[in-house]
Order: sequence, then C-alpha cells, then structure tokens
Amino acid sequence: MKTLLPLIFAALSASSAAAAGPAPKVHDLASTFATVFDRNAGKPEGAFIQDFKETVATRFPGFYGIARFHGQRTQAQYDAALANAYAEFPAMREAYVRKVERFAGELPGHIASFRATFPDYPATTDVWFLHSLGEMDGGTRTIDGKVYFIFGADAMVKYHGEGDEAAFFHHELFHDYHDMGCPRDKRPVWTSLWAEGLATYVAKRMHPDADNSQLLLDVPRNLVADTRRQLGRAFDDLHAKLESEDALAKAGLFQGRGDSTGLPARRGYYLGYLVAEEIGKRMSLQQMAKLRCEAAHTAVVDAVDKLRAASASGKVAGM
Repeated sequence: MKTLLPLIFAALSASSAAAAGPAPKVHDLASTFATVFDRNAGKPEGAFIQDFKETVATRFPGFYGIARFHGQRTQAQYDAALANAYAEFPAMREAYVRKVERFAGELPGHIASFRATFPDYPATTDVWFLHSLGEMDGGTRTIDGKVYFIFGADAMVKYHGEGDEAAFFHHELFHDYHDMGCPRDKRPVWTSLWAEGLATYVAKRMHPDADNSQLLLDVPRNLVADTRRQLGRAFDDLHAKLESEDALAKAGLFQGRGDSTGLPARRGYYLGYLVAEEIGKRMSLQQMAKLRCEAAHTAVVDAVDKLRAASASGKVAGM
C-alpha cells in the first residue's frame, strides 16, 4: 500500500498529455487509511482511532473534524464513526485496495473523455481521495469557505462494487466544471435540483447504456420506479419547495434519509434528471452547462411547470 501514492502521481503525470490539459493534484489519504488499519489490526479500536487522528486526520483536519457540522455532530459521534470504519474494514479491505489501485489508473482517462465533451474543463481543483467514514462516494464539500473536491473510496466500494464507474466519474467531474454563478449564501432547492439533475443528465448522455445504478439513481433501491409511481405528487411537492432553503426540504429530496411526504428519499436526483431532459430538448449540453443563475432559474421553473402538467396526465417520458 505504501507505493500507491507515487503510483497515483505517476499515472496522472503520464496521462496528462492524453487528457489534453492539466491534471489535478491528488491528495491520497485512502491508501494511508489502509496502512493505519494494517498496523493496528487486532489491537483495541482505541489504538487505531488514535493512530488515525495523528496520521490521517491531521492531513485534512477540515474534513476529519466536527467544526464543519456546526454542532450537528459531537466528538463522541465522530469517534463512533471511526470505530465503525475500523470494524467494517476487514470485510471490504480487498475491494478497497483494488479501488485505490483503479482510481490511480482511471481518473486521467475519465478527465480526458470528459474534455471531449467539455473541452474547456480546467481540471485544476485538487482531488482528495480518502476514506470518508461512510459519508460520500464523491462530490464537493465547502470547508472554511473553500470548496474541496472529494472521492470516498469506502463509499465507492459500498455503492459501486466492481462495476463500471465512468458515469459516476463524469457526474462528479461535471460538478467540478459546472458553475451557474448563484450566490453561495443563498441556495434554494431549485439550485440543487439543477446541479444534480444536470450532472445526472450529462452522465446519461455521455453513457447512453448506463443503468440506474451507474447513474447513482438506485439509492435507495428502486428509486426511479418508486418515484414514477407517484410522479404527479412528487412534482406537486417539488413545485411547492423550489424556492425553499429549508434544510429538511433539501434532505428529503437529495439525501438518504426520508421525510414526512411518503415520497422516496433522494427523489430530487431523478426529478432533476427529468427537468434537465426537458430543457435538453432545446439546448445542447454545452449551452445548458453555461446557463447563469437567472437564466437557469427561469429554465428550471418552466420545465417543472411543464412536467408537473404532463405528469398529471401521465405523459412524462424518461427512464
């Protein structure tokens, strides 16, 4: 495992020419997690937790600390997540190591193929590759006012297995590329709907044969089918929440925990895909990606209105 970090940098360097542009700097903490686990295997969990905090957490304290949760996570809860990661790791270790090795070889190629569709993608945001303690497979986090681009090897193993991850990578690369220019201190539901829906739509357009699992549309299981069974009510609910900044409204639409509506958790990803698909009837991927905040808002609201009306009569297409 100690050789994986130089392998990652070598792979990225060797592939930068093929990617037709700069490659991001990769901070590899994923392999370091495995190293820390291995030297503490069989010891009490406290030994692992202390070693992890000294060896891994100090390299990315903003992520591996509780300050970013603004009081919603205690130190005891954080330590419990570490203990759980320690307990679960033996069962996933082999798959985790393979995931780390594949990441080194595959990221540059995914960047190159992404640039074939979006040639102006700079790929200059540092990538943090780590064990996320179950938090995420990929995406961005804003920590102390700075946006970080993060891939979680543990969640990639849990949710992706050994399958083709190209659509996943392109979904996440699109997030790094996409900036609609909306104020960062004001993020109503419609902005998340557009960001996630468009990233999903881009991944599907780039990978027409990708299934719902590869498109991140199968968590929870049968998300698409369960949402389509209540599509009219789902769009009514979405329409009422488009301008909301309520955390619970966002959680029900975009996070794994459900809400009081009885509608599927994370349904916003699929509803957002349908919105992007509707807008895509008159715009190219490149045009959609360049919509600025006001124009994107107008397009999203118009598409939701159309889809809401169509779902009432059972005429919404889509997967």
